[in-house]
Amino acid sequence: MMSHDQTMLNWVPVCALDDIVPNTGVCALVDGKQVAVFNVAQGEGHVYAIDNYDPCSQAAVLSRGLIGSLGERVVVASPIYKQHFDLRTGECLEAPEHSVNAFAAQVRDGQVWVAV
Repeated sequence: MMSHDQTMLNWVPVCALDDIVPNTGVCALVDGKQVAVFNVAQGEGHVYAIDNYDPCSQAAVLSRGLIGSLGERVVVASPIYKQHFDLRTGECLEAPEHSVNAFAAQVRDGQVWVAV
């Protein structure tokens, strides 16, 4: 069920959840912007979306990073310099000044949707 805040967002369909291998990410073009979308297999699975651009390496590579956890945080490690980005907030744990945008994401009827 969507909250009132989520109904005001512009939701864009990205792909089928089955198109994203569990515990990996894909890059999607959402409203003209590269977004990294992750299928994190926790029970039935959760989806997260952050900017694909890694400000530390200045490359669009975050969708290719390794998913893991640091404490209670679900993170992706950049494949280049290994900084960890919180998938819920976009915060770069090692260098908060290099944090990225995080977007609302959800699965509806097997389809992944991202809000912009």
